[in-house]
This record gives sequence, C-alpha cells and structure tokens, in this order.
Amino acid sequence: MKKLVYTFLILFSLTTVFTSCRDEKKTPEEKIEETMDEMQDDIDEASDDVKDAMEDVEDEIEEYKEESKEEVEEMTDEQ
Repeated sequence: MKKLVYTFLILFSLTTVFTSCRDEKKTPEEKIEETMDEMQDDIDEASDDVKDAMEDVEDEIEEYKEESKEEVEEMTDEQ
C-alpha cells in the first residue's frame, strides 16, 4: 500500500515539474483570430441577453393586459 502511495506521489511530482503553465507564443494572426472569436462570443451573449429581456418585457405586458382586463370586468360586474 505504501509503495502505491509513493508511486503516485512521485508521478504527481514529476508531472508537476515537467508541466509548464505559461502560454505558448502565438502569431499575430492567431491573436487576431482569438480576439475576433472572443468578440463574437460576447456579441452572441449580449444578443441573447437582449432577446431574453425583450421576452420578459413582452410577458410583463401580457400580464398587465390580463390584469387590466380582469379589473375592467370586475368594475362592469359591480355596476
């Protein structure tokens, strides 16, 4: 059991030592493409947020219409 634990510790240590955390150097074209992709993702996300907000407003308008209609019906029933 100890040998297994030691083996995993050694393997983990080796992978940590030989794994680099720095970014690879990218060409200007790759940087531009990456930036464009990120901007497209941001635009898509913003578009989705606007669509969701519009749907929420439409739902609120419908609810207001229904409430107004019910209030009018109650007023006419009271008379």
